[in-house]
Amino acid sequence: MKCPFCGHPDTQVVDSRGGDEGDFIRRRRRCSACDRRFTTYERPELAMPSIVKRNSSRHEYDPGKLRASLALALRKRPVSTEELDATVMRIEEKLLTSGQREVSTETLGELVMAELKKLDKVAYVRFASVYKSFEDIGEFVEAIREMQGPPAVRRKS
Repeated sequence: MKCPFCGHPDTQVVDSRGGDEGDFIRRRRRCSACDRRFTTYERPELAMPSIVKRNSSRHEYDPGKLRASLALALRKRPVSTEELDATVMRIEEKLLTSGQREVSTETLGELVMAELKKLDKVAYVRFASVYKSFEDIGEFVEAIREMQGPPAVRRKS
């Protein structure tokens, strides 16, 4: 591997360690020319499935669009960038492990809604209102009821 500092083509691996989840290998390298050290990560390269829109057009998966949709739903919500990154990674992992070459926007939307439901209830309702094209307030109320689960049973005192 070429040194990122001096461009010399000869570097040596000093240390290799697997990631906590076993999904990557971290390698510490040393340049034989400038003696500087740097880290590389080795991950399997898997192809993301194509996204099939409602009009049957097919598009390459765009992580920027997914991130933008989530960020819009999470706007002004108490969710950190790290939590957003982890959510994107979980959705992408589900897409990759599905083994499908094509995924509908409906499937992708359901994955996003499931993650938002766990992450932030307000963001879930925001995303659902756009994704499901709510026409009236009744649909909002139904989405909130669905999110809250069964009504609590009142006990007699």
